[in-house]
Amino acid sequence: MKRKSLAILLSGLMLGSLVLAGCGGSSSDSTSESTGADSASESTTSESTGADSTSTSTAEGGSNLEESKALLQEAIDTLMTTDNHQMMAEGVVMDVPEAEGTAEELEALDDSDSAKWHYYEYLDWDESQDATFPESPADGQKGKHVIIILHGAHAWTTCFQDAFKECADALGMTVEFLDPNWDQATQDGYVDQAINQQPDAIGVIPVSADHSAQQFKKITDAGIPAFCINTTPASDAMNYIMAYTGPNDWYQMRTLADALGEELGGEGGVAYITHNVGGSPYYARYYGPMTELAEKYPNIQNLDVQSPGFEATAVRQVVADWITRFGDDLNAIVLADDSDQATGAVEACQAAGRDDIIIVAAGISTTGADYIADGSLYGASYQSCQGDAGLAARTMAEYFCGEEIARVQYIATDVITQENVEDFLPCQW
Repeated sequence: MKRKSLAILLSGLMLGSLVLAGCGGSSSDSTSESTGADSASESTTSESTGADSTSTSTAEGGSNLEESKALLQEAIDTLMTTDNHQMMAEGVVMDVPEAEGTAEELEALDDSDSAKWHYYEYLDWDESQDATFPESPADGQKGKHVIIILHGAHAWTTCFQDAFKECADALGMTVEFLDPNWDQATQDGYVDQAINQQPDAIGVIPVSADHSAQQFKKITDAGIPAFCINTTPASDAMNYIMAYTGPNDWYQMRTLADALGEELGGEGGVAYITHNVGGSPYYARYYGPMTELAEKYPNIQNLDVQSPGFEATAVRQVVADWITRFGDDLNAIVLADDSDQATGAVEACQAAGRDDIIIVAAGISTTGADYIADGSLYGASYQSCQGDAGLAARTMAEYFCGEEIARVQYIATDVITQENVEDFLPCQW
C-alpha cells in the first residue's frame, strides 16, 4: 500500500480551527438561496485530490466562478458554530504510518493489538487503483445541486442537516437530504435514487464501512462526484471517493483514553458501550480506546463490551448488570455517545450509589456537557456536527471551483473536562 496524507489532530493546536462530527438525523428535503459578496478569494487545502480537478482561472470559469469564490471566502470568514468556532474551517491532515504486515497478517493479531486495526484506523488505500474521477467543472458552486444521503435518525444528524443547509445557503448551492434510518437496504436504494436524479455531487454518510465501496463505485461509475462524510469507509472504498471529510474518531478516542488512563492512575477495570455494530464509529470508539489502554496502561483490565444501542433504558440495564457482576472491580466506563447512552450509564451508577465509577464518552451534546459540568461524566471528546457539515460543504465548493482538494481531511478535536467545558458552550445539539 502507498502512504497517504491524512489528518494530524493535535488537541490544543487545533482549537484555532475547531469543527466536529457525530451520529445521524431525521429526513428533510432542503433548498438554499445564493448570497452576494464583493470580492473573490481562493481557499485551498494542502494536498492534491489525485483526481482530475485542476485550478482554473477566474477568466476561464466566468463570472459565476468569480462570484462563487467570493461567496466561499465570505462563508469561511463569517459562519460560526453555536459554540463560537469557525464552521467552515480548513481540514487538518496527518501522515499514515506503514502497516506492520499484510492485511491477512494483521487480521491474525489479537484484538488488543493496535496494529490489527491499521486499515480500519487509517485510510491507507492503493492509490494506483483509483477510478477515473469526474473532472471539476471549475465554474463555481453557485447554482449547484447536491444530495446528501444520511445514515439514520439522531439529534446529531438533525444538527448536521441544519448546519449543512446554512452553509449551502451561504455558498449559493441547493441541497436535498435522504434519510435511510440506519437501514442498509434503504440507503442502497437512496444511492440509486440519487444517481437517477443526476445532481452535481452526492455525499454519503455510510451505514456500514464494509459496504461502502460498492455504493461509492456506483456513484463514481455514473460520472457523479462522490464525497464520503462523517463516518470513514473501508480503505478500498477510497478508490471511488473524491474526498473524505469528518472526524478522526480513532485519534480522538485514543486521546480520551489517555486522559482516562491517567485519571485511573494506570489501574482498574473498564467496560465499554459501543456504537452501532459495523459502522466505523463502532470500531473506532471501542478498539481505539481499548488498544490504547492495553498498550500504555497494561494494568488496566478490559472487563466487558456490550452493544445495547442508544436507548437510555437499555444502557442503564447493562450498566446495572455490570455493577452487580463486577462490583468494586468496575472502575470506569467508556461510552460511544454522550447523550442517551450517558443518561443510562449515569442513572445506573447513581441508583447503585457508585459515584466512584469514572465515565467518559464520545461527544459532545448538551446532555454530555451538563454531566461534565456536574461531575457525573469525567470527560468527552469534542466532535462538532456543525464543523463536520462545514468542512464537507467547503470541500464540495472548492471542488466545483476547480481547486485542488485533499483526499482525506479531518475536523479538529479536544478532550473536554470540567476545566474547559465553558469553552464549548452552548453545545451544538
